[in-house]
Amino acid sequence: MNRTPSHQVLADAAEWFALLRSGEASKADVRRWRRWLEVSPEHHRGWQMVERVEQQFNAACGDDPDHAQATLARTRQRRLDRRGMIKGMALLLGAGGLGWTAWRATPLPKVVAAWGANHRTGTGEIRELALPDGSRLWLNTNTAINTAFNAEGRRIDLITGEILLTTAPDERPLTVSTAHGQARPLGTRFTVRSEDNTTLVAVYQGRVAITNSSNGTQTVPAGQQTRFSSTAIQPPEAADPARQAWHKGVLIADDIRLADLLDELNRYQHGYINVAPEVAGLRVFGGYSLTRPAHTLSLLEKVLPIQVSRPLPWWTEIRPAGGRVEKKEK
Repeated sequence: MNRTPSHQVLADAAEWFALLRSGEASKADVRRWRRWLEVSPEHHRGWQMVERVEQQFNAACGDDPDHAQATLARTRQRRLDRRGMIKGMALLLGAGGLGWTAWRATPLPKVVAAWGANHRTGTGEIRELALPDGSRLWLNTNTAINTAFNAEGRRIDLITGEILLTTAPDERPLTVSTAHGQARPLGTRFTVRSEDNTTLVAVYQGRVAITNSSNGTQTVPAGQQTRFSSTAIQPPEAADPARQAWHKGVLIADDIRLADLLDELNRYQHGYINVAPEVAGLRVFGGYSLTRPAHTLSLLEKVLPIQVSRPLPWWTEIRPAGGRVEKKEK
């Protein structure tokens, strides 16, 4: 019952949304929309998803959604009253009757931790840090970390998102911790990406020793990557060295599916990209900008048989080129 609606249902929902918000919808249009909405629960889910995307976009972009750079600048400059937010969460726990177990089962703990982090990035932002020991670290889009450096050791806690780290020589041990365990670099350059149920570690130089929450261990050499959960570590596999190009704002596509490229690109923008199944499997090659998603979509439209349209500022449709958009009786 909670499956993601099909591409066509989402496309129809976005078209209805655009029409109803345009101020040009007639009473007959409204009746047809209501009939379409009642056809199936999937239509309801599609409509609700479009509404959620709009709400998230407006919350992030404010009153100027058409200027991505201005939006990003506001995101970088915005400072939340952290004490007020945490106090509000405490009130939610008490007055709302949300118990500790329920609280832990929601994304709220990670949200609170991310806003209280030492360093964080917003959507579409990539940031470089010089660490106290001389190491260099990059934060990918929507990333939050805490750092602690003292005489005994060096520690980086990855709360959410992805980092690329090039370590500097130092006798003190260095650990990168996630919700699933720890990665200990042994003179190296590597990435760590926190995902819903696992952590991805890709090693480009040196070695990284992994210990998960169940004390399972694995050493990953250069040129290899692995994913680990709290209870298991997957066997290492080849790491793509081009994968680290994100720290330069570039996505290197070497024979990957269009749908996979768009999934990655979607992390760097506010809104949603809806790709038709007929073109989702197209193979993509080349280098594309992560920090200018609209430019990347324009390039893809020139080199692939696809058509890009934006029925709403925060909703992008990817269809086969020359494909006729049918105006069905809804």
